[in-house]
Amino acid sequence: MTTKTTSKPHPNRITRRSFVAGVAGTAGTLALHPASAAPTSEDTYTMVAKVDRARILDAAQRYLAEEPVTVTAAHSKRSQGGPHDYFSEGDYWWPDPKNPGGPYIRRDGFSNPDNFNDNREALIRLSVMTPALAAAWRLTKDKRYSAHFLQHLRAWFVDPATKMNPNLEYAQAIFGVSKGRGIGIIDTLHLVEVARALRVLEATGGLSAANVEPIRAWFAAYVDWMAVSQNGKEEEAAKNNHGTCWVLQAAEFSQFAHRPDLTALCRDRFKTAIVPDQIANDGSLPLELARTKPYSYSLFDTDVLSGICQSLSTRADDLWQFKGPNGKGVADAVAFVFPYIADKSKWPFAKDVEYFDDLPARRPSLLFAGVALRRPEYLDVWRRLDPDPKVPEVIRNMPIRQPLLWVDPVLRP
Repeated sequence: MTTKTTSKPHPNRITRRSFVAGVAGTAGTLALHPASAAPTSEDTYTMVAKVDRARILDAAQRYLAEEPVTVTAAHSKRSQGGPHDYFSEGDYWWPDPKNPGGPYIRRDGFSNPDNFNDNREALIRLSVMTPALAAAWRLTKDKRYSAHFLQHLRAWFVDPATKMNPNLEYAQAIFGVSKGRGIGIIDTLHLVEVARALRVLEATGGLSAANVEPIRAWFAAYVDWMAVSQNGKEEEAAKNNHGTCWVLQAAEFSQFAHRPDLTALCRDRFKTAIVPDQIANDGSLPLELARTKPYSYSLFDTDVLSGICQSLSTRADDLWQFKGPNGKGVADAVAFVFPYIADKSKWPFAKDVEYFDDLPARRPSLLFAGVALRRPEYLDVWRRLDPDPKVPEVIRNMPIRQPLLWVDPVLRP
């Protein structure tokens, strides 16, 4: 006599139905599809639109009154570049008390408030305002938002009187040491969401071809410089978060610039260098944990890794499923840091030397991974965290601030 057995679902397996039910309880809306179906990009877009609509429109309304401010608005006498050249100084470099007036020395984790920061602040200002304007247009089709978005981008990338040159030869300079370094390319991480916004508006009819093409030409020149210049090659080869940031930038810029060769290069770097070099067997990021701000750097690099998955994944090549030689991938990196985002008091490593109390803020990695991996607990924490931190250093390390643009189905290949 045989006994008929009934198989039970694996306790850790999340079905489509349980995922949707969990998200509905935290974020309020995902359409129900058959349990076997994966969450659709339309589901995710609808959910994020509902969560973020008020904050997007409130911010965009304020930004309609803001005029463009570009690199030409301020110039440092320490810059070896001209008025159209972006200039910044290395954060952690200070005057040497033993040699006043001599080359600066490094104090890792401690930002020098006297360094020239005007161009970077202008770039961050652009990166805060224009994606919000683009997201507001996407939600409402109100042409005031798209027109003001375009006004800022023309000032930065088209207008001969105010535009920035398409290179970072003078970024993160060090007084008495370097006129500019490859490491400075991380500064244009704040253009990633600007490029994403351009792609969304172009795909949805928010900008005309006549307005897009001159801006595209700037990004094409810049991503080419990133790929061929000495500074660009140094940053591409970086093994820590700098290498991650190069890939996310080149991924978004090359897609907007119609450079599929560079987009393919980014996928290759992700698989052959970024994941193998950075993600440990336990999912941690040892190169970030070794810094004097291990919590901040771990959150930051995980966000950028997740951004790469969001930017470059296709239906045929889901980077969330990619594993390095040790069997670990970005999904494991998010799983490692998640408990410490949910409850920072459990962080078992050294506290950051600065701004530890101002974190974690809302992390896009939780949204992207929560949807891609069907982890509603990630989405629950994502929704309850502050999406708009006020501390400049925290803002600087959150280059993805308008996730609506990153889950928009119009860009899902």
